[in-house]
Amino acid sequence: MSERSIAIQVIEQLRKGIPPERGVDLYSVGNEKLIDGVKRYHLSGIEERGIIRFISGSWGAGKTHFFRLLREVAFADNCLVANVELNVNDAALDRFERVFSAVVRHIRTPRHFASTSVLDVDPFGGVLRETMGFLGSGQRTLEPQADFETHTRALERLMADKGIDIDFKKMVEQYWKTFLPDSGDSAIQDQVRGEVLQWFSGEGTVGAYRKRFGVNKLVARENAKLILQSLASFVRLSGYKGLVILFDEAEQAYSVMRRSQLRNAQNNLLSLINNVEALAGLLLIYATTPDFYTDPKHGIVTYGALAGRIGRPTDTAPRALDTIWNLDAADPTLSEYQSAARKIKAVYAMAYPDGADRLPADDDTDKLVGSLHSQHPALSAIRFWRLLVAATVAGLDDALEGESRNVERLYSDVMDRLREE
Repeated sequence: MSERSIAIQVIEQLRKGIPPERGVDLYSVGNEKLIDGVKRYHLSGIEERGIIRFISGSWGAGKTHFFRLLREVAFADNCLVANVELNVNDAALDRFERVFSAVVRHIRTPRHFASTSVLDVDPFGGVLRETMGFLGSGQRTLEPQADFETHTRALERLMADKGIDIDFKKMVEQYWKTFLPDSGDSAIQDQVRGEVLQWFSGEGTVGAYRKRFGVNKLVARENAKLILQSLASFVRLSGYKGLVILFDEAEQAYSVMRRSQLRNAQNNLLSLINNVEALAGLLLIYATTPDFYTDPKHGIVTYGALAGRIGRPTDTAPRALDTIWNLDAADPTLSEYQSAARKIKAVYAMAYPDGADRLPADDDTDKLVGSLHSQHPALSAIRFWRLLVAATVAGLDDALEGESRNVERLYSDVMDRLREE
């Protein structure tokens, strides 16, 4: 995508007060120290060990924004990323095989993310195609060269990796075969690719896959963590440093689980924590609300072993080496808000270059942010960050159209709109 296309997408999302899918780094401020720590202490060593960290943040504290920023940082640091929303219906932690399926459905390479729609339904297929090209010819491409020599070299390197489960290897091989010249017409190729991806999602029956592809298991509860370990090894074989998995717990999803489901989820989480160091190539970040840590009925305090391993959020600014990063404890300064608004103005000028000369000066932008900040109640249900980005874009829209609203009117109009959304 072009820089202008990304800039337009950023502005369109910020106009609604929500984080954009791409381009978060263009306007983000206030996370520099934490991001630098993640790069220095976690991403730098991801090849040798597995790491898990937790995020605590109330609704609107910036978890989504931070995850999207972290995704861009991980891509720039030669990692793959899977952003997974944990919820009771599709990917609850009590059924780890469903969690693995969600990881597969959302895993992306930097090249795949940059070149395709964020709603692409076949992201893991992109990983498999890119890996075949890399292992077979040393070239990263979403459309690998379809010849026997490339396929053979890629397959030899795959089969030689002892860290990858044999059935995992067999299903990757079946996917790669569909790119060979004698693999049949496009309908047959698409059918096989779809069946392979269904296996990674835990769909179908063992008997059907054994007969068709020669594998002896499905991705299931008892082996999902083994397959996750194989996935991490496969990612490193692909020439990437590792896989960053961003688990975003749906708002208090754990509070609607039955007691048995909750205990299974807690057991799975404890098992991950206890075994994560052996999962080389994985950085797991689990984001949820403060109640997850303290709720006496559904929180981890109901399970002493789990609570003891994780702890509770502290009222200090988040640091990368801490187990829990408390976003609610972050306290942005007025100058940081003003810096963000200036960056948004720069993105706006990139999106609408013909109107750049009509945009306000930096000093006027700073004054607007200061006035908005002084009006906004500290305990408002709408966080100031959300107001800031939406009001900044609204003010720039006014300037582009040659119109004006006083600060009080702008604040009132934007707040009314945000309350309705």
